[in-house]
Amino acid sequence: MNQNPKVKTATIVLLLMLALLFLYPGETAEAQPFPVPGVEVEEEGEPLEIAGYLQLLLLLAVLTLAPAFVVLMTSFTRMVVVLGFVRNAVGTQQIPPNQVLIGLALFMTFFIMFPRIEEINENALQPYMEEEITQEEAIEEGIEPLREFMLEHVRDRDLALFLDIAEMEPPEDPEGMPMQVLVPSFVVSELRTAFEMGFRIFVPFLIIDMVVASTLMSMGMFMLPPVIVSLPFKILLFVLVDGWHLVVRSLLESFA
Repeated sequence: MNQNPKVKTATIVLLLMLALLFLYPGETAEAQPFPVPGVEVEEEGEPLEIAGYLQLLLLLAVLTLAPAFVVLMTSFTRMVVVLGFVRNAVGTQQIPPNQVLIGLALFMTFFIMFPRIEEINENALQPYMEEEITQEEAIEEGIEPLREFMLEHVRDRDLALFLDIAEMEPPEDPEGMPMQVLVPSFVVSELRTAFEMGFRIFVPFLIIDMVVASTLMSMGMFMLPPVIVSLPFKILLFVLVDGWHLVVRSLLESFA
């Protein structure tokens, strides 16, 4: 089966761009992957080059931090929080399991971010790998799609909060918003939106719990936990309204 080369590289673009961000070399005459200053030590009268080891340590550090950036700079936060609210509202404990919810959130995040990933691949990664642009230019080109995405979904109130705490003046052009201000503002905005969606999901299931609890109390069945009786009704309601379809559709449309 023939596959589009862009699709083959899309899944690693964000990770590579994050590696470039943390291994920023400053001004360089030409593009070289992950330049690290050489450090030499004397061992039995002969210099020992350890720059390669430093490069490996830095790369491992970047790979360790990469998941946090994927969570904070994409739609993943809203996805996983809302899906967690759905499971708690239905009251099915660990069903679906965490692996399923996180996997679904990841694939939905990839679906939403795919146009941005393609843009990063075309404008930053591929030109850099072909040595058409420098690392500095690749970083600037690669960060812009993520910056635009976050600016589309961040609240002005949250931006103003972090700008005020940092004692920074708002930039004339939103595109010049510093990342150290934009990223936490975006995360706070995403959490607020996710909790709003979670509240709306909780309401119908809360009504079922209240009705079942009132019915059991009126019948004098105080020893029977209302959760045991209400759980089948909540699952039935969720299945009848095609709940997973509605939740996924709402999440995808919230980023449209």
